[in-house]
Amino acid sequence: MKSSKIGITMGDPAGIGPEIIVATLAEMSNEARSQSAVIGNLDMLRRADSIRGTGLKFVEGVQASNGAVPVVHLATKNQDQIEDGKASAAAGEAAYRYVEKAVELCLAGDISVIVTAPLNKAAMHSAGHHFDGHTELLAHLTGAKSSFMLLAGDKLNAVHVTTHMSLRNAAEKPTIERVLATIRAGHEHFRELGYERPRIAVAGLNPHCGEGGIFGDEESTRIAPAIEAAKREGMDVQGPISGDTVFYRALKGEFDLVVAQYHDQGHIPTKLIAFDETVNVSLGLPIRRTSVDHGTAFDIAWKGIANNTNMKSAIAYARRMADGGA
Repeated sequence: MKSSKIGITMGDPAGIGPEIIVATLAEMSNEARSQSAVIGNLDMLRRADSIRGTGLKFVEGVQASNGAVPVVHLATKNQDQIEDGKASAAAGEAAYRYVEKAVELCLAGDISVIVTAPLNKAAMHSAGHHFDGHTELLAHLTGAKSSFMLLAGDKLNAVHVTTHMSLRNAAEKPTIERVLATIRAGHEHFRELGYERPRIAVAGLNPHCGEGGIFGDEESTRIAPAIEAAKREGMDVQGPISGDTVFYRALKGEFDLVVAQYHDQGHIPTKLIAFDETVNVSLGLPIRRTSVDHGTAFDIAWKGIANNTNMKSAIAYARRMADGGA
């Protein structure tokens, strides 16, 4: 038996995570399935398997063979209080513990890449874990000083200078240092994926890149100096380019990656182009992680109808990272 390359956290157990995981595992080859350890609750996975009719065989532990699914089983506090499709402290605690265990396994070398099913921020907060999302939680668990969110797709890729914060705060965050660090993180990731010299475009913050200072000077005082520094380091970087044109140019093949200044600037175009296939990737951490780019979908949870397309994409990207050394 081989150690599993991929570790899949079950997410909020009141949501669609267990269903989309078993649906995706059922579509894998025997070898790939046994190389995909699930970190979660074995009883809930068996229930999801029954609802989806996937007929999977589960083996407790991080290793399995012959098409069985390895499951790192965790019993969590007040799990009997978890209700289908409802946010709760019990579910938030479970989701947190699954991620915590996955990080432990990844740092120990038992898994190579973590794939996360969706958690609910309100539920996690009610359990006393006050993080704005997976990226911030993973940075905390690994002791990373900073992290970056990449949305990756076949046609469009965007890495973000800022993510979960108010628009007011997001306008202050893009310092020269932060923009340069984001460019570096994106450049290094795409190099590891096999791009010899990734073509990177950096979006402006203000309309029309500030129009020469009329609408703001962040482009000239913060973003442009970071771009010039990246160029001096040998990176292929252009910008700042107005946010209303840069994604169109990337979609047409001019760039491999766009550096977006804030959450919605990068999320809207990538989700518009490929909502079901876009993968969330965490950069800048001592571990590697991908995720679905959707929520817990409480309204359809445990009804056997959740679409697992995004989970398939997240696992495929994780395997690309594990096999390619990204």
